[in-house]
Amino acid sequence: MNEMPQDHRPGKSVRVLLAEDQGMMRGALALLLGLEEDIEVVAQVGAGDEIVAAALTARPDVALLDIELPGLSGLDAAALLREECPDCRVLILTTFGRPGYLRRAMEAGAAGFLVKDGPVEDLAEAIRRVLRGETVIDPALAAAALSAGANPLTARERDVLNASVDGATVADIAGKLHLSESTVRNYLSSAIGKTSTRNRMEAVRAARQQGWL
Repeated sequence: MNEMPQDHRPGKSVRVLLAEDQGMMRGALALLLGLEEDIEVVAQVGAGDEIVAAALTARPDVALLDIELPGLSGLDAAALLREECPDCRVLILTTFGRPGYLRRAMEAGAAGFLVKDGPVEDLAEAIRRVLRGETVIDPALAAAALSAGANPLTARERDVLNASVDGATVADIAGKLHLSESTVRNYLSSAIGKTSTRNRMEAVRAARQQGWL
């Protein structure tokens, strides 16, 4: 965790926490946002499990979070921020514009969701808008989320699919999740059916592509 030194900005500057695991991208975003007269990057972190602690220390107005972070996902961190720092608005900024991610972000209390291919001017304006209490969502992604429908997987089905990566056996999954092997097989079968796939690895890929995991 690296807190940025304070500078002599106007009192109404928007205080921003930036969470991005790629150092070059994080530095570039901090630099570009810092050029805005009314935006101040007060903290930068590279891992999801550093977000809440940094927010409690730096007290940002807006937390700008990537989704796929080491330690804790940006979506999980958004939910924690809602509890620990309710005055901090969350804006998700990600490469992965998946409908399921958008739904999960909104459920976690995020105020905005943007993909990284837009200009920094739009990002700066989105930060200002969420601070004003608005909800900012990429229009194309919003339309895709509406057409895709809700996540059909239950929480336990998601747990079992997540535990299926890296060649884990049914016994491995059962031990990790404290379930019986027959229960694991039932959850896997249900998830495979809901994703219209042929096996659990295809189910994992399909669920990830939709942003359900």
